[in-house]
Amino acid sequence: MLQRMASITAAAAILTMLAGAPAGADAGQWQKVGGDARSGVSGLAYEGRTADGEGVYALAVHDNKQSGQQRLSLITHREGSDGVSPITWDGPEPVDLEAIEAVPGMPGEYLALASRGIVYRLKVSGSTAVVVDYTPLPGITEGDDFESFALVARDGKLAALWADRGAGADRPATLNASPLSFAPWGQPQFGAVTRRSYVASYPTAEGTRHISDISVTGSGRIIVSSAADAGDDGPFDSAVSEAGRVTVSAAGRVRVTLAASPTVLGTFPQYKIEAVECLPGSPDALLGTDDENLGGYVRTVPLCGA
Repeated sequence: MLQRMASITAAAAILTMLAGAPAGADAGQWQKVGGDARSGVSGLAYEGRTADGEGVYALAVHDNKQSGQQRLSLITHREGSDGVSPITWDGPEPVDLEAIEAVPGMPGEYLALASRGIVYRLKVSGSTAVVVDYTPLPGITEGDDFESFALVARDGKLAALWADRGAGADRPATLNASPLSFAPWGQPQFGAVTRRSYVASYPTAEGTRHISDISVTGSGRIIVSSAADAGDDGPFDSAVSEAGRVTVSAAGRVRVTLAASPTVLGTFPQYKIEAVECLPGSPDALLGTDDENLGGYVRTVPLCGA
C-alpha cells in the first residue's frame, strides 16, 4: 500500500508541474474497504452522518453476478478508518449492479441500476434492502453498458440522469436525462429523454469509460468520474470532472447543458473510480473504486464546491 501511495503522489506531482492538471490525487488517503474482485465499490449513495458528525454512512453496490453473492453493503467512512457491514438483498437478484442513489424526500428509499439498464427501487431498513419494484430504463439499445445514475430534486419535481459509459475514442458516452415519477404501486416511471454525447478530457487511454458515475451538486453542477481499465490487475487510471449543468423547471422540464471542454477537477492514477457522491452540505465528494482483483477503496476529496 505504501509503495502504491508513493507512486500516486509522484504521478500527481509530475502532472501538476508538467501539464498543469489538478493535483486532487495527493489530498488525503485512499482507505481499503474490499480485498478482492467481489468487494469493489461500483456505486455509492449517501445515507447520513455519524452521530459525532465526523464520519458518513454510505450504501455501496457491488457488481457481482452469481446468485448469493453480496450486492449491497453499508460503509461507515471516517478519515483513517472504514467499517463495512453487509446488507441483505431481499427480492429478485440483480446482475452487475453499477450505481445507487437515494430518492430525495423518501427516507430509506433508493434506486439501484444494473449495467444492462434495470432499475431497482429499494426500501432499506436496518440490515435489509427489500425490492419494492423494478423496471428497465427507457430507450435501451444493443451494446449499452450503464455504470452511472443520479437524481435531482427541484420544487417538488424529480429528474434522473444516467449514461452509457462509452469506450475510447470511437464511442463517446451518452448522457441521458428524464423527468422521474413513481406509479401508485411503486414502479419508477420515466418521462421524455434528452440525450447528449460526452467525451472525457482525461484519461484518454484506449477503452476509457467516459462516464463511470454521476453526481449533481446543489447548484446543478454535473460531476462525473471517468476511468481506464487495462484488465483485472490494472493498471487503472481515473479522473473526476465537471461535465456541465442540469436544471429542472417548475413544470418538471429537464435541461442538460454540457461543457464544450470538461473541467478536470482531479486525476487519480492507479485507481479505477466507479463511484462519485457529492455529500450534502459539504464541498466533499466521496469516491469509491472497483479495482477488480485489487479490491475497493474509498476517500473524500473537495470536488463539489459551488
